Amino acid sequence: MPIYILRRLLLIIPTLLGILTINFFIIQAAPGGPVEQMIARLESTGESATVRVAGSDRAELKQNMPRISSSNSNYRGAQGLDPELVKEIEKLYGFDQPLYKRYFKLVGDYLRFDFGESFYRDKKVVDLLIEKLPVSISLGFWSTLIIYLISIPLGIAKAVRHGSRFDVWSSTVVILGNAIPVFLFAVILVILFAGGTYLSWFPLRGLTSINFSELSLGGKIIDYFHHLALPITAMVIGGFATLTMLTKNSFLDEIGKQYVITARAKGLSRNQVLYGHVFRNAMLIIVAGFPAAFISMFFAGSLLIEVIFSLDGLGLLGFEATIGRDYPVMFGTLYLFTLIGLITNLISDLCYMLVDPRIDFETRNF
Repeated sequence: MPIYILRRLLLIIPTLLGILTINFFIIQAAPGGPVEQMIARLESTGESATVRVAGSDRAELKQNMPRISSSNSNYRGAQGLDPELVKEIEKLYGFDQPLYKRYFKLVGDYLRFDFGESFYRDKKVVDLLIEKLPVSISLGFWSTLIIYLISIPLGIAKAVRHGSRFDVWSSTVVILGNAIPVFLFAVILVILFAGGTYLSWFPLRGLTSINFSELSLGGKIIDYFHHLALPITAMVIGGFATLTMLTKNSFLDEIGKQYVITARAKGLSRNQVLYGHVFRNAMLIIVAGFPAAFISMFFAGSLLIEVIFSLDGLGLLGFEATIGRDYPVMFGTLYLFTLIGLITNLISDLCYMLVDPRIDFETRNF
C-alpha cells in the first residue's frame, strides 16, 4: 500500500506538467488574448487604461497616443495605434518574449509554486485562490456529502423494493429532479424563500453575514449554514438523481447473481446477504464515480449557483478569468482543479480497497 501511494503521488508530477503544457499552447493559440483586448479597449474608448502584470508596478497607458494609419502590428485593430504603444502593452503582459521562453518561465514558476499575479486584479493568484476557496469547498463538500447520504440508501431501498409503489413514485421524483436544470431550481428557491416574491427566510448574498466575526461559535455555525441552505438545496435536488439510479441498478445487477442465491439458500437473512455480500460488490461502481461527482459539484456545477446566490468562488473566478483572458488566473485555477482531481482519484482507489479488501492495486504493473 505505501509503495502504491508513493507511486501515484510521483505520477501526479508528470501528469500536471502534461496537462499544463497542452493547455498552455492551446490558450496561447486562442484569439482575443490580453494584448488584443487592451488594444480593442483603447481603440473603442480612447481612454487611459490601467493594467498590471506579475512583479511590476501599476503602469498607466497614455490617453493621447499618436495615431498612424500604416502600423506594422500583427494585432487586429491595432492599425490606428502607435507601434511603440503596442510594444509597451506586449511588455506589460509578458508577450514581448518568444513563446518557448514564456512556456519555460511558466514551468519554472510553477515548480516554485509561484503562480504570478492577475493581469486585471491587484492581487497574487495564490491570494485569489485562497480567498475564493472557502466558497467552492463549502458548496462542493456539503452538496456531495448530502447527495451520497440520500442517494445510496434511496437506491438500495429502490432495488430491494423494485417494482413496488415506492419504487414507482420515487422514480418519478428522481426523474423530475434530473429533468429540471439546477439553475432553475435555484431561481425558484430565490423566488420562494429569499425575498424574491414571497418569503424572506434566507439571505441571498455571501457565505456569511457582515457581523460574522462578532457571533459566538454556535452563532457562526448557524449563520454559515443559513447562507448555504438554499444553494446546497438547489445543487442536491439537481444532482442526486444520477447517483440514485446508479446505486439501484448496481444493486439489482448484484442481487440477481448466483452467489446471492447460494447465500440465501444457506439460510442467511436478507440483510445479511444485502450488506454482507451484495453491498461490497455493488458499491465498487459507486466509489468509481465519486471523483467525477465531486469535481463536478466542486467546480462546474457551482458556477451558476455562485452567480445566482452572489457567492464568489473558484467557479466564478475561473469563468471570469477565461472571458477576460487573465492567463495567470486561468493557469492557476487549472492547476488547482487538476491537482484536486488527481488526489481525488487516488482517494477513490483507496476507497476501493476499503470497500473490497480483495482489490490490491500494488500488485498491478502501471
